[in-house]
Amino acid sequence: MGFFTDAYDLFCISLVTKLIGRVYYTVAGSPHPGSLPPDVSAAVNGVAFVGTLLGQLFFGWLGDKVGRKSVYGMTLLLMVICSIASGLSFGHTPNSVMATLCFFRFWLGFGIGGDYPLSATIMSEYANKKTRGAFIAAVFAMQGFGILAGGAVAIGITALFKKKFPAQADFVWRIILMFGAVPAALTFYWRMKMPETARYTALVAKNAERAAADMSKVLHVEIAKPHAEEETAAPMKSDQSFGLFSSEFVRRHGVHLMGTTSTWLLLDVAYYSQNLFQKDIFSAIGWIPAARTMSGLDELFHIARAQTLIALCGTVPGYWFTVAFIDVFGRFKIQLVGFLMMTAFMLGLAVPYEHWKTVDNHIWFVVMYAFTFFFANFGPNATTFIVPAEIYPARLRATCHGISAAAGKVGAIIGSFGFLYLAIGVRNSLFALAGCSFAGFLLTFLVPEPKGKSLEEMSRENEHAEP
Repeated sequence: MGFFTDAYDLFCISLVTKLIGRVYYTVAGSPHPGSLPPDVSAAVNGVAFVGTLLGQLFFGWLGDKVGRKSVYGMTLLLMVICSIASGLSFGHTPNSVMATLCFFRFWLGFGIGGDYPLSATIMSEYANKKTRGAFIAAVFAMQGFGILAGGAVAIGITALFKKKFPAQADFVWRIILMFGAVPAALTFYWRMKMPETARYTALVAKNAERAAADMSKVLHVEIAKPHAEEETAAPMKSDQSFGLFSSEFVRRHGVHLMGTTSTWLLLDVAYYSQNLFQKDIFSAIGWIPAARTMSGLDELFHIARAQTLIALCGTVPGYWFTVAFIDVFGRFKIQLVGFLMMTAFMLGLAVPYEHWKTVDNHIWFVVMYAFTFFFANFGPNATTFIVPAEIYPARLRATCHGISAAAGKVGAIIGSFGFLYLAIGVRNSLFALAGCSFAGFLLTFLVPEPKGKSLEEMSRENEHAEP
């Protein structure tokens, strides 16, 4: 449910930006509806990603220092407070309202950022090696339902206000943003009840007795607690003194970290650009009517309906195909094929772009576009989240996952802050995203395959460090 909320909060903003532009930037007497200035639009869309990037780095590091559970509730509380505050954004001028909205969206993103390394690490440390990929993928797959919920809530709220309160459009975007607090608040109690992972307690906190007690609660099975003399008589075989910036870490995991960061960055340039600017693509090909022909609420309704259809047909099925097949095919093959198919479908859209713009071919453009989402999610969008939670040592696992995820958010920021679609046009943007996807395909060869291996085997925690 944490990831359900993350996706809802990150992507619902793309639904309401055009409505916000109409509410606050309409010029009296102009034949064109109001729209957010480019710099304001970039800030509103992208500021949460800046917060997410910093949250991934900070909470990933903190999760390794003080424990996964200790900071898991903090991230959720921050998300609840800032979701509500985003909807209450106040001010006497349009710019002050936007500044307040950006402030709270930044801190919302900071809380969301913590969810990435903590959720992935907790799930990987609880799961067994045979089904670990499916369990971590299932956590991430809730993003699809979060995106779907964003569209459904927007459609429902818009339909209600069109019928009952057509003059109160300013309330619509606020309610949509605040709704993100609901699933987060419902999850808080269960996060607080969750015990610390046994791997952290045993391997990092060095408390095997507490780890056994925690796992007894989780599995409802009595696990024998080791005696103190047994713990001292059989210390861990590995030398765990090397740190993140040591030559030993670079020797063991330097190439892996390069692989997980670069592939996630390239994936997110493509994925978040596509998600945030769907409305511009649909308008460009004429699938959504021209803004001047409808009201702000009608426009929001059309945008939400289009994005919900894409999520339903491409995004959600892709996530759950990954859940079903990741422990069959492995992470490497799914990521490799996903990047390759994304490249193929983007080129298939870009090369004959004028052909897709004709009225008779709109539906086929949308089908092709949905396939890029399907293979992103049955591919690198899921695997880039899963693999960093499996291949690094326990005491650096959340930190390295946070670094990899933060690299992804750099990609999201590149896409959301404007070099795509708005600056170079839809066709050229599709060519650029195809290039990003093919580069991701090549860099996937730097990432190892964790399928069927224990976390300790993948992280090489039982090896001695070289002198």
